[in-house]
Amino acid sequence: MKRSYIFSGIVFACSVLFTMAAPVSAAASTVLKLGWTTTDSPNDPYAIGAHLFKEEVERLTNNEVTVQFYPNRQLGDERQMLEGLRFGTVDLALITNSVIAQVEPAFQVFDLPFLFSNEEQAHRVLDSDVGKSISEKLASKGVTSLGFTEGGFRQMLNNSKPVYVPADVAGVKYRVMQNPMFIDMFTALKGAAVPMAWGETFTAVQQGTIDGLEGAVAVFYASKFQEVTKYLSITNHNYSAVSLLMSSRALNRLSDEQQAKVREAGRKMVEEQRRKSAALAGDTLRLMKEAGLQINEIDDVQPFRDAMQPIYEKTRKAVGADVMDQTLAIIQE
Repeated sequence: MKRSYIFSGIVFACSVLFTMAAPVSAAASTVLKLGWTTTDSPNDPYAIGAHLFKEEVERLTNNEVTVQFYPNRQLGDERQMLEGLRFGTVDLALITNSVIAQVEPAFQVFDLPFLFSNEEQAHRVLDSDVGKSISEKLASKGVTSLGFTEGGFRQMLNNSKPVYVPADVAGVKYRVMQNPMFIDMFTALKGAAVPMAWGETFTAVQQGTIDGLEGAVAVFYASKFQEVTKYLSITNHNYSAVSLLMSSRALNRLSDEQQAKVREAGRKMVEEQRRKSAALAGDTLRLMKEAGLQINEIDDVQPFRDAMQPIYEKTRKAVGADVMDQTLAIIQE
C-alpha cells in the first residue's frame, strides 16, 4: 500500500512539472467574416482588396484578429450584406458605392454620371474632407468605413450595338443596380434600365432577357461576361468606388489597440489595392479583346454630360449644395 502512495505521488509531481514546463496555448483569435458578391479571382478588384486586407490585419495583430472569406454572395447580395452590417450579423463587406447610397443619400455624389475624367480626380474627392464627412454619416447608422477601394470606371457592355453617342443607348435593355441614379441615367439616355440583383445578371444576358449591363471591366472579365456579350464601349460613365465596410458592433468588440490596427490595415490595403487595380486595368482590357469583344471609345463626352444635367440638379437637392460645390471644386483643382 505504501509503495502505491509513493508511486502516485511521483506521477502527480511529474504531471505538475510537465504542466509548468509546457508553453501556454495562445488565446483564440477573433475571426471576422468578410463578404463580397463577385468571384475570388486574382483579377477581381473586390478579391484583390479582400486578400490585401486579410494579410495586413493578420500581420499587424499577430493573428489576434483573423479574416475569413465569403465571396460569391455567400453572405447575400450587397443590400443584404449592408443591412447585416448595420445589425451586426455581418462583420465586414466590400460594397459598391451605389448600394451604400441607398442607405446614406450623401454617397450619391460619388456616383454622378460623367463626373470624373480620371482616377486621380476620384481619389482626391474620396480621400478629402468630403469623403470623411460623408463616411461619418454612415457611421451614425452603425457602419464604419475603412476606406474606398478602386472599383474602376464603369463601361457599357451589350449584345446590341457599340455606343458612340447618346442615341446608341436608346432602346437597349441594360441591367443596372437597384439604384435610382443609375435608373435615371439610362432613362435620360432613352435606354431601358432594368434593375436587377448581380447574381441574376449573367443568366439574364445569356438568355437574352436583357441586352447588356454596365460595370467595371475587371468585374466583367472575372465574371466571364466576355463569353456571352459582343460590344464593350469605354464610356467611363461612372467611377465605381467600392468601400470596405465594417459593422460598428464588430469593431467595438475589439480592443482599442486592435481597432487601431484594423483601421491601419484598411488604409494600407486601399493604397495597395488601387495600385494593383490600375496595373491590371490594361491587361484586363487586352484579355477582353482577345476573347473576341468589339471594343470602342466614345468620341465626345459632352453630349452625354449635357443629358445628365437634370440628374445633377436632383442630386444637389439630395446631398446638399455644400457637398456638391466642395466636390466640384476639388475636381477643378
